[in-house]
Amino acid sequence: MTKNKKSRGNLLTEQQNTSSTHIDDKSITEILEMINREDQTIAANTAVTIPEIANAVELTTTAIMSGNRIIYIGAGTSGRLGVLDASEIPPTFSASPNLFNGIIAGGDYALRRSIEGAEDKPEEAV
Repeated sequence: MTKNKKSRGNLLTEQQNTSSTHIDDKSITEILEMINREDQTIAANTAVTIPEIANAVELTTTAIMSGNRIIYIGAGTSGRLGVLDASEIPPTFSASPNLFNGIIAGGDYALRRSIEGAEDKPEEAV
């Protein structure tokens, strides 16, 4: 297997949020206000993507109703959230547990411990 040496450091998801620069120098109140300001951007940013979200839901629903499964695959936080979501969908929506599966880079250990760089190791991919 050829190793992918392309840097991912330029991706938006790998960048520090400039609004939280020097968060460690802030008071508790300032930190909470900072988090609250950032949280307020979620609804506005989500609103502009509703058509894309609706399309994703329609495609997902069609796939499930056609007998397919949904498999979440991720590393780090995205992997943990995928495993969490896959495990919560069945009891929340009365769905079969066989329809949703979560896979995290680094396996079960990575659910509780950070394995830095696991997402950048093609040789450890599923």
